[in-house]
Amino acid sequence: MPNFDSTKTSLRDLLGQITTGKIQLPDFQRGWVWDDEHIRALLVSIARGFPIGSIMLLETGGEARFQIRPIEGVRLSASSRAERLILDGQQRLTSLTQVLSLTDPVHTQDTRKRAIERYYYFDIEEALQGNGSIEDAIVGVDASRTIRSDFGRKIDLDLGTQAREFESFYFPCSQILNSDHWEEGLLAADAARFPRYMEFRKLVLSRFREYEVPLIELKKENSKEAVCLVFEKVNTGGVPLSVFELVTASYSADGYNLRDDWYGSVERKVPSRAKELAARPLLVGIEATDFLQGIALLHTYRLRKLDLAAGKTGREATAVSAKREQVLSLPLEAYKEWKEPLKESFFLADQFLRAEGFQSVRFLPYRTQLVPLAAILVHLKERWMEPVVRDKLSRWFWCGVFGELYGGAVETRVALDMQGVLEWVLAPDAPEPATVIAAGFQASRLDTLRTRTSAAYRGLYVLLQRSGAKDFFWKVRVQELDQNEYAIDIHHIFPRDWCRANGISDRVSNSIINKAPISYKANRMIGGKAPSAYLRQLRDHDQVRITVAEQNAILESHLIDPEALRADDFEGLYAARRRVLLGLIEETMGKEVIIASAEAPADDVDDEDGDAR
Repeated sequence: MPNFDSTKTSLRDLLGQITTGKIQLPDFQRGWVWDDEHIRALLVSIARGFPIGSIMLLETGGEARFQIRPIEGVRLSASSRAERLILDGQQRLTSLTQVLSLTDPVHTQDTRKRAIERYYYFDIEEALQGNGSIEDAIVGVDASRTIRSDFGRKIDLDLGTQAREFESFYFPCSQILNSDHWEEGLLAADAARFPRYMEFRKLVLSRFREYEVPLIELKKENSKEAVCLVFEKVNTGGVPLSVFELVTASYSADGYNLRDDWYGSVERKVPSRAKELAARPLLVGIEATDFLQGIALLHTYRLRKLDLAAGKTGREATAVSAKREQVLSLPLEAYKEWKEPLKESFFLADQFLRAEGFQSVRFLPYRTQLVPLAAILVHLKERWMEPVVRDKLSRWFWCGVFGELYGGAVETRVALDMQGVLEWVLAPDAPEPATVIAAGFQASRLDTLRTRTSAAYRGLYVLLQRSGAKDFFWKVRVQELDQNEYAIDIHHIFPRDWCRANGISDRVSNSIINKAPISYKANRMIGGKAPSAYLRQLRDHDQVRITVAEQNAILESHLIDPEALRADDFEGLYAARRRVLLGLIEETMGKEVIIASAEAPADDVDDEDGDAR
């Protein structure tokens, strides 16, 4: 449980510690974004004695070390030392600091997000009308301390000098916490109004000066993970910070720029790790968080092996993990140690995937499965190409795909597979890893695969390409066309319009059983025709000219029964191809498919592929 104290502190003391640098921001906090409307509302709340919510601070000097910076607008000396960091309340404290404690105009924005500069004032007479008038009494003027109309030609209010402030009887909010200088000037310039001002001071200014803010202070004994978790829980209004941003801020405290390491820096001549990975077609989607998860797997796996070697039991030893907490607690030295081996192993993962038949990230079933794959390959290196090792690695991979086990939250599975696959691959008598054991493919699931949103759909598409499927028109292997960026996609075998005309529902005709990877050229010729008609047209095309036997061989390369297709026998083709596809899945997984009466959960019934009608 986080270690914290709860108390109250005066607004005056809180802002004083901010302007002297005793309270600053951790660098992972995003910039100040409050607009003019929010600032006014905050001032109204304090002027009326309303609560503005609690502030959460973190005591410095503990394990949770971050790069720090002052609140926007605050200028600090080199000797200033932060004692506490703001975890919650940045927008409120920045607004109050800029309005009440600084002399520069507040750089904010209007309701249309346009940048503006404002000084804030109280119309004293309006404020004295009572609490109901406080909102109207707060006035924002531009950087020249004026309010203008008629496209800037007419000055409606001029507070450009202190004399004009006295004349208009407007009080600057920057003087709220200490108004001695302003009061001396007013007394000298207009003593008759001074009693009226003193009423305003008692009614309004005293509320700011006596205002107490609820304060929660996390003690320095809290772990970095606890601090980051608390920060995420209390900061729900904006875009959540990623693990990468939090780790970047943590490493910055040690002088290491993780952002430059990942994204690169032209100025510092640092290459981009992200670009190096993205240069490989199948690694385009790898994100910084994926990379950090891989580092966490390798680091915790090393620690566990050391613990077990030291005689600790399985329960006592460090757990292998890629969960958020482990990523957040990654030591900088662990990142430095594993970053190059992991990058090289992602390249090996790319080689493995291409060897398994993948050509495009578009049909990669799970990006999440690449994390344990790359971590495993750090230890296997080129051994993954040894036939026995590759067969096991391939079986694990495809079990994850057809078992559809790498969707959603997979941190636990990732950790189990990191250990289990390595042991299974390297030790002949080791048990099968968790994913191989858990994977199962319901035969009825094949009927419901209709769009590439499903991992199993993508995987089967790749297997069809890999098995040597040839294009209906070009007659060469679809995989070769795909490699050369011809427009290959998965299209209907029995056209959708033909199916509808013959009473076959979209739910059935859109199944992957009725689809094949073919070129745009073949798809255009298919149109909405009956198979018997388009097969004849393809055979007789001037640029094709093939025999029935040659065409049969092409159809069989897609695991299509030529006679059923040529006879326009949808049910016969569907049943025959279903059996063959299930056999292909069984062979790839090394497990029998599950035959059950219950239907598997249906995929999206809409067909998203670019088929002819």
